[in-house]
Amino acid sequence: MPDAPTAPTAARPSDLLSAYAPGMGLIATPERTLLGEGALDTADDPARVPAMLERVRAAGWAPAPVAMGAVPFAPGAPARLVVPAALHTAGPAAAETAPAEGERRPLPGPWQAEAVPEPETHRKAVAEVLEALGDAAQGRLDKVVLARCLRMRGPGPVDAAQVLRNLAWRDPSGFTFAVGLPPAGAPGPRTFVGASPELLVSKRGRTVVSNPLAGSRPRSADATKDQRNAVELLASAKDRREHALVVEAVADGLRPFCSELDVPAEPELVRTATMWHLSTRVAGTLADARTPSVELAMALHPTPAVCGTPTDAARAAIAGVEPFDRGFYTGTVGYTDAEGDGEWAVAIRCADIAGDTLDLFAGGGIVEGSDPAEELAETSAKLRTLLLALGVNQRL
Repeated sequence: MPDAPTAPTAARPSDLLSAYAPGMGLIATPERTLLGEGALDTADDPARVPAMLERVRAAGWAPAPVAMGAVPFAPGAPARLVVPAALHTAGPAAAETAPAEGERRPLPGPWQAEAVPEPETHRKAVAEVLEALGDAAQGRLDKVVLARCLRMRGPGPVDAAQVLRNLAWRDPSGFTFAVGLPPAGAPGPRTFVGASPELLVSKRGRTVVSNPLAGSRPRSADATKDQRNAVELLASAKDRREHALVVEAVADGLRPFCSELDVPAEPELVRTATMWHLSTRVAGTLADARTPSVELAMALHPTPAVCGTPTDAARAAIAGVEPFDRGFYTGTVGYTDAEGDGEWAVAIRCADIAGDTLDLFAGGGIVEGSDPAEELAETSAKLRTLLLALGVNQRL
């Protein structure tokens, strides 16, 4: 049996956040917080996770094993899924109303920023996709999600643990995560860290829930303007059309697994610290309670909220214009136990940290009626989640 490392037992989410260090795994959801150390077993294919968990349990290494980690955006790219040797759990971060003293603080600068692509190039890419949406010769293409990357370089190695804590305390009701990744050339550990507002799927017994978000407006410090942005979003025909495409795809993905499925006819508004989103909570009853949550996650991934629709055509369009590899951005992050219960979030509002560099990512859905300048502004607003976690309060 592999040796299990030791760590302080924690009853509060803040204790787990304080105990986290690069190389560990941490996932905080609206339901619970998990901190994992070491590895009893690993899998690079999500389809192998149920067998991996059963193997660990059968070997007697852990009576109730849990697998946690991340799946990338690209099909067939290796996932990072681990059964920790030591697992510590606590309640949700939102249960604590304020961070512990010193938990939330900006990282030291100065920071150098490199946009990939440049803003004007991103605007042109949006215009190019808009032409493809209206060109019958391109085949059916209803929506494409285009992203951009902002590479931030600091004066020394980036404190991934502090980035994680800053994200957790700014948006404690969402999904905050840190996943250790294989090195990519830079010295020291590599960490995928983020704070996503979007639940891809959760499964408890026969109950399954997905909460797709699509259609966005930035928050404002001015209360009147902030409320106006929210009302404008809820009334926007373009954003409601974009949202409906995602909800339809999620419902179609879950329906084969469910004996009952509730799909609300109208979206609601949800907010994070930086954004308003249109939201629909899709809930169902599984025909078979043994269906693994990871199987449900892969049936939905990627949703049109992060890729587009139809999926294959949208992927091809993305590959033709995005000048970077998304890696784990717009993949999924989460956990599952040996009974198949678990939670998986869409990997957005995130960064890939290695050495002195963070690659930040943000994207927006392009549909008929999208405006290139507005799409660029939307990505800038979404990038602020990570920029504020660094202590950089400006739009880039």
